[in-house]
Amino acid sequence: MFNPSRDEVREMFFGAWRKYREGIPLIGMDAAALDMMLLHPEYHAVLEAPERYRDRDYTDEANPFLHMSLHLALEEQLSIDQPPGIAERFQVLLSKFHDRHEVLHLALECLAETLWRAQRDATAPDAPAYLSCLERRART
Repeated sequence: MFNPSRDEVREMFFGAWRKYREGIPLIGMDAAALDMMLLHPEYHAVLEAPERYRDRDYTDEANPFLHMSLHLALEEQLSIDQPPGIAERFQVLLSKFHDRHEVLHLALECLAETLWRAQRDATAPDAPAYLSCLERRART
C-alpha cells in the first residue's frame, strides 16, 4: 500500500482488528498494525464498530486512523533508518525518556509537523527539518 485511500487504510485497521479478535494469525502489515492498536486501548471501541466509524470525518487531531498510521510510518522509518539518522536520533530520545511509547509520540509530533508543512507548501517532506525537530525534542 504505497498510496492507500482513506477507506483502504481504515479497512486495513478494521480487518487486522477483526482477525486478532477471531484468533486468525496476522502477518505483515496486519501484524504491525495490531502492535499499534494494542498500544492504544482508547481506540478499541472504534475498531470494534467499523459500521459506526468507517465513514466518520475527523477534523481535528483526534483521528485514531491518522494517529495509528503515523505510528506505522514511524516504525517503518526506524526499521530502515530513513531518513538517514532517524534511528540514531530516536535512540537518543529513548535514552533520555526511557519510555518507548512516549518517545514514539514525541517523534510522531515531528513527523506530523513535517507532513503538514509538506502538504501545506505542496513540497516533498523536509528530512533535515524533521531530524532537527527530533534533535530539539532531545534537548528539552
